[in-house]
Amino acid sequence: MAGMVLACNIHITWYLWGEFLVIPFNRPYMTGNEHMYIDQAHSNRKLAGDGMFTNNCHNWLEINTDSKKALLTHSCTAALEMAAILADIQPGDEVILPSYTFVSTANAFVLRGAVPVFVDIRPDTLNIDEKLIEAAITPRTKAIVPVHYAGVGCEMDTIMEIAGRHDLLVIEDAAQAVMSTYKGRALGSIGHMGAYSFHETKNVISGEGGALLINDERFIERAEVIREKGTNRSRFYRGEVDKYTWIDIGSSYLPSEIIAAFLWAQLQDAENITAERLKIWDEYHYALADFEEQGRLRRPIIPEHIQHNAHMYYVLLNSLDERTEVIDRLKKRGINAVFHYVPLHSAPGGMKFGRAHGSMKHTEDLSDRLLRLPLWVGMHETETICAAMFS
Repeated sequence: MAGMVLACNIHITWYLWGEFLVIPFNRPYMTGNEHMYIDQAHSNRKLAGDGMFTNNCHNWLEINTDSKKALLTHSCTAALEMAAILADIQPGDEVILPSYTFVSTANAFVLRGAVPVFVDIRPDTLNIDEKLIEAAITPRTKAIVPVHYAGVGCEMDTIMEIAGRHDLLVIEDAAQAVMSTYKGRALGSIGHMGAYSFHETKNVISGEGGALLINDERFIERAEVIREKGTNRSRFYRGEVDKYTWIDIGSSYLPSEIIAAFLWAQLQDAENITAERLKIWDEYHYALADFEEQGRLRRPIIPEHIQHNAHMYYVLLNSLDERTEVIDRLKKRGINAVFHYVPLHSAPGGMKFGRAHGSMKHTEDLSDRLLRLPLWVGMHETETICAAMFS
């Protein structure tokens, strides 16, 4: 039935723009059950957070990631902010992370007064270079925050071993990594904590949304308190206390039950969504092999011990000028391809709040050359897109 839903949900993926096709960079995928579950939440008269659909999502995440506790949040940013509080980040503490990431990865810790310490990325996966982490550790270091770029796992065994020797916490930014694994383990479930995103640009979506995975039991009780505005309301609802009250810092990190109902439809179809995206990813990879052989681009590199989720398909072109030319060429043909992050260490906020440790040569070089191609469920234009890149 899930496969039938996918088949029935494929729409026409282009429309005419003058004489050219328009292929959007992203189109949010709907399973067909979202409205039904939202109507059910409405009928239940339970629209605030932590209702039936939230619990369904929590259970799915805990079972499918093997995390100790999963808590839905209104964004991945919120999940990272909760992780920073749980890590007891204090002003002046340092957190090691890559510069090639979204601003939320750093901002969540800067809000607690921490200093982001940026290290370079690997040239193969574009993930944090685990070999550079230890040299960046100082007496002020509190945590390591690996980012699983494009849903491809960082070298978590090495990172966890370093963290263990230096008594540091590991908080995985797994925003792009739902349904990805490292040596058979779900990304987000390996560090002490992990953060997921369900933004509409991700594989499994709820418009806006996220989740905090807690893999170290000592953080569970406080996480519930922080998420519930600093109160022990979760314990009250479970009948563990006779009233709830303010006991710690916190904020309103819960999504509504409407969001959770939408997400529940997506999680139920997560395997099929991932399979469909992997097919498109593989089509790109096959179609671009000749261009790589000709030296015109480099395709993504996926280590054998990692199963990715086809979150994105990117190529590395030979220069910034060439990337600009390809983007313009595709745009003229109605194809929306984009580049990605401005490295945080070179951004005004990064220079104000953080510091780079060592050379950032790969970060600076690869960020100038990376091009992301359209990829979404129901898309059939991979050959058209690839052919248009250099013609």
